Amino acid sequence: MTRNDTLSVLLALALLGGCTVGPEYRGASPSALKVPAQFRSAAVVPTAAVDLARWWTGFGDPVLTGLVEQSLAQNLDVDAAGARLRQARASVATARSAQLPTLGASASVGRSIGNSGRSIFDPTTGTTLSTGGDTTVYRAGFDAAYEVDLFGGIRRSVEAARADEGAALANLQSAQQTVASEVGLNYVAARLAQRRLRIARDNLASQDETVQIVGWRVQAGLVSSLDLEQARQLRAQTAATIPALENNYANAANRIAVLLGEAPGAVDAVLAPDSAIPLAPPANDIPGAVIQRRPDVAAAERSLAAETARIGVQQAELYPALRLTGSFAGSDTNVGDVVSRAIGNVLGAVSAPIFQGGRLRAAVEGQRASTDAALANYRQVVLTALEEVENALSALSTSERREREILVAETASRNAVLYARSQYRAGLIDFQTLLDSERSLLSSQDNRATARADRATATVQLYKALGGGWQSAPLPASATRNGTIAVLPDPATRP
Repeated sequence: MTRNDTLSVLLALALLGGCTVGPEYRGASPSALKVPAQFRSAAVVPTAAVDLARWWTGFGDPVLTGLVEQSLAQNLDVDAAGARLRQARASVATARSAQLPTLGASASVGRSIGNSGRSIFDPTTGTTLSTGGDTTVYRAGFDAAYEVDLFGGIRRSVEAARADEGAALANLQSAQQTVASEVGLNYVAARLAQRRLRIARDNLASQDETVQIVGWRVQAGLVSSLDLEQARQLRAQTAATIPALENNYANAANRIAVLLGEAPGAVDAVLAPDSAIPLAPPANDIPGAVIQRRPDVAAAERSLAAETARIGVQQAELYPALRLTGSFAGSDTNVGDVVSRAIGNVLGAVSAPIFQGGRLRAAVEGQRASTDAALANYRQVVLTALEEVENALSALSTSERREREILVAETASRNAVLYARSQYRAGLIDFQTLLDSERSLLSSQDNRATARADRATATVQLYKALGGGWQSAPLPASATRNGTIAVLPDPATRP
């Protein structure tokens, strides 16, 4: 092949640089993802104007608002997700660098001693330098290399890296959404434990009074000791619930502290004053908007896009590759003449796979399988998102109905206890009837608190399921930090 033929082949290969192998990514349609037009439970929940971006403000509880916003600024899972986003952005820069030529330079100074009248051959430039006596030789060089992206393998790599960056951003948003909802759920759990503790302690005080009254009646010979033992039994059962409720409160408070990036106990002072379980208006939405808003769905979709692009990366390995290299180097005993005595060369090299034992095609097939798995995962995430909304809507509706009925039961139980106590003092009923009425009151009060907490919990879960909570969250410092590494001190060196 002549020199002109070689240049023609290289030119033809270079012109193929606009060719990109691999499938073009197309987002799945709502019908393909089986997204319905509306939720099945939507009709039972009234629509309310709720700011999903900051849904916690709808509860009207300053303590809850402060805790959620503090968690979004300090949570360590969010901080880690921000660092992974920064890592993904660095990977994009790395992938894009392959589209540019690489350049390098070198320089050296050599000293020849005692070579009078001799000549030195310089292999770098292919020239012979005449020297006399002690001689200093200066050398300088410049080289460049560039891989022509003939079939779009590099472009597909950049496309995949950008999709991975989008997935990392969505994962950060998902972490923010999860942290906000976890703080809300544990806040409701802490307030529920406080409320149940107050109910138990109030009933314990009432039962202490009952034990005292029965004791007097036993001493007076009006009733048997059986009544006293039954009163003591009910009092002990009520007292036994208090340690478990205190543990529930401690667990919720400790969890909130950790979500805020603090040690357990950090929020005890904030939660110490008892407060009612807060409620917020429910919200409603259409499935399509939910799918577009939820970051976990976006992360799955971006992961699918990345896997699709990597099919093209693997397919490009099946085709020839063109690499262009060039160098420019010179040497002389006079530093000012190094450039003028320099020579250069350009080389184009073409490589192509001929026999790889099926390895390259197997890699393409493996990547197609990985893409199919990503598609299945994407569809599953969408269906799970729809399921979570339906479940939250159903839980909210049922908790509201249950709370209404329990309120009636609590009122009736409270009245029944008043009547039973007065009638027992008058000797009109036996003690067992009084005990049954007190047990019923305690159960009704406890159930009402639980039903209210269930309603608040379902509201938080609904806000999360609808994709709210990350839109107003600040970008963590770990996502933008440059040149700084936070290292904990060695415990052995701490003062």
